[in-house]
Amino acid sequence: MIELKHLCKTYKTSSRDIVALEDINLKIEDGEIFGIIGLSGAGKSTLVRCINLLEKPSSGDVIIDGKNITALKKKELLKLRESIGMIFQGFNLLEQRNVLRNVCFPMELAGVSKKEAQQRAKELLKVVSLSDREESYPSQLSGGQKQRVAIARALAMKPKYLLCDEATSALDPTTTRSILELLKEINQKMGVTIIIITHEMKVIDQICDRVAVIDNSRIAEEGKVSDVFAKPKSSIARELIIPQDRAVLDTKGGRKLRLTFDNLHSNAPVISNMVLECQAPVNILFADTREFEGAIYGHMIIELPNDNRQEEKIISWLKASNIQWREED
Repeated sequence: MIELKHLCKTYKTSSRDIVALEDINLKIEDGEIFGIIGLSGAGKSTLVRCINLLEKPSSGDVIIDGKNITALKKKELLKLRESIGMIFQGFNLLEQRNVLRNVCFPMELAGVSKKEAQQRAKELLKVVSLSDREESYPSQLSGGQKQRVAIARALAMKPKYLLCDEATSALDPTTTRSILELLKEINQKMGVTIIIITHEMKVIDQICDRVAVIDNSRIAEEGKVSDVFAKPKSSIARELIIPQDRAVLDTKGGRKLRLTFDNLHSNAPVISNMVLECQAPVNILFADTREFEGAIYGHMIIELPNDNRQEEKIISWLKASNIQWREED
């Protein structure tokens, strides 16, 4: 288990102090896929780099498997880092080495014999479906293939934890899905705990069990992905879930309501029933439905007619039907 206690990180400059992380408290259980999501500059990349002490926290504790790693000596820390793999948005492959030798690299640094390293590398390239490209160089690979090599390299030392810092941000949607499916397979078959750093909710809802939303250097909310998606408590979570497109909201109709559908209502013709029973038209401005753990959840923004009586009928019907809703600004 990874536990962060009152973690803070401040960068000191000649003119002022910049607070990157403030009082971060998180528990990441063994075997889960945990997401950390936030906008650019929120502090999420600094947070993941503090987990393996690539960035040293200004204060607070990073506890891995019961051991406070902020108190470790350099040699002990280097040994512990073998249990923590990491992949990046930019792949960070060595251009002068072929695929096989890229995967062997961390094992070479750890003193693993050449024969054993190559055998392990070949096994991992099979896992990431690149057995036929072991002699290729990074310049000969697509973005998705490069990330697969990076994943194989990150698994070389048989880590217990895998940190993914915006690992799919440079990839197209189809390649992103294939990389996420690979990570999920690694989690299930190898038991590797995975931590995903991203600014995209679609990455979180495809793969993660739980999620922490970070905003202005602090954790805004945390919970199961389905709960955060269906009932976001913070304004930043709502912004990440529903794109804040002013062209959608700045229309000349009536009040705008955001409806939230849980598994009980997602398959029902809610809008059709509402329009028929209230005899009032509505304009659908936004709609999104996702599946979590076999259950379906959804959000919708509707625009009510510019008529007070019709507005009242619709809102009364929503309340009577137990549909969750809130007014959008």
